[in-house]
Amino acid sequence: MSKQENFKRIAEVGIIPVVRAASSKQALQATEALSAGGIPIVEITMTVPDAIDVIAKLTRAGNAILVGAGTILDAATAERCIDAGAQFVVSPGFDPDTVKAANRRGVLIMAGALTPSEVIAAWNAGSDLVKIFPCDSVGGAKYIKSLKGPLPQIPMVPTGGVNLNTVGDLIRAGSEAVGVGGELVSKNALNSGDLAPITEAATKFVAAVRGARQDANPTAS
Repeated sequence: MSKQENFKRIAEVGIIPVVRAASSKQALQATEALSAGGIPIVEITMTVPDAIDVIAKLTRAGNAILVGAGTILDAATAERCIDAGAQFVVSPGFDPDTVKAANRRGVLIMAGALTPSEVIAAWNAGSDLVKIFPCDSVGGAKYIKSLKGPLPQIPMVPTGGVNLNTVGDLIRAGSEAVGVGGELVSKNALNSGDLAPITEAATKFVAAVRGARQDANPTAS
């Protein structure tokens, strides 16, 4: 799919699961469990053992899951992930060369930022979405609402501390989507091999996002 189509898919689902797992097998299992719960999107972080191989396996599987690469710190790693098939790239901070590399390859890029200056810099450099991280540390939904006031044109994805109690407020504050880690991809579930809690959590997050969007725009069909 094109960058624009991938952007639309992320915006429609509204949730980007951030997978940090102890093994490549766990990462693959987490992806399957998330998809079963209604989230056909996954961000495989570079902290996962053999993360680039995991990305390659998922993209070759042809299962309609949108596969991204997370915790990208430099352009060279971004290039390797894109070569493996990554359909979007996420960085915890703003690295101009990483943004350039993704844009050069026509791949969706979500650079990290926190302050207004960083958000503007990432957007002006060509980041398709801006990851607000760590959002919970600076006020959560109230901070997103404050940023969206002067910067309504910038699609923001708050990440860090997002859970079922906060996701609705973040969406209503104007977030394009949210990044969710351990509250969705449970380490205990992965370690035990019982993935039902991940699928159940995915279902609840999907419902929470849908409900928040209906609250924000009750006249939408």
